[in-house]
Amino acid sequence: MDLFPIFLKIAARPCIVIGGGNLAESKIESLQAAHARVTVIAPEARPRIAELAAGGDIDWKQREYLAGDLTGHFLAVAATNVPEVNRAVYAEAVEKNILCNAVDDPPFCDFYFPSVVRRGDLQIAISTAGSSPALAQQIRKEINAQLPLDAGDWLNDLGNLRREVVQAEPLNEQRRWLLHQLAQREVCGFEQCPSRVMARQHALTNPILPNTLPEKKS
Repeated sequence: MDLFPIFLKIAARPCIVIGGGNLAESKIESLQAAHARVTVIAPEARPRIAELAAGGDIDWKQREYLAGDLTGHFLAVAATNVPEVNRAVYAEAVEKNILCNAVDDPPFCDFYFPSVVRRGDLQIAISTAGSSPALAQQIRKEINAQLPLDAGDWLNDLGNLRREVVQAEPLNEQRRWLLHQLAQREVCGFEQCPSRVMARQHALTNPILPNTLPEKKS
């Protein structure tokens, strides 16, 4: 199966989850991690889901799914334990051009939830296109064990330095070379960090006026 791998911005977008059990809980947490605006429809819900609703983090409509519930939503998840309901949700989503995932039912999915390793803004997603979520989870555990815990902090410093380089140097092969070099080095937020010094020296030979990198505020 050919899938188009993307990282989708859903912050503040309305997303709906049909179901309130184990399957729904993990999907709700994934949507929340991306700052989506989540609505849940289910007659009953697990304690964590009810807690999120009570705190105002999600909107829980305590009833069964009804045709038309997907109207106005960007993305839908069908996560009940009744396949017929999940497929009805998917059918409505197709009719309304809404992206939909029917949990554990690959033929009725427009997308899959991958297993994800997270370190801040660094995300590594693993998908088996629904063939073996267990394998994806095992690979995630292996990568998670090898990836430094501070990789997210390093990426944040690297991103800040990259933005400074982009402002200070013209778009050309020299800048591309420098950015690739920086991605292989230790980077910190201090002004005298060797990688920052290297970037400033490079800007002197490949300038956009003004011809030095902006000073980083401590």
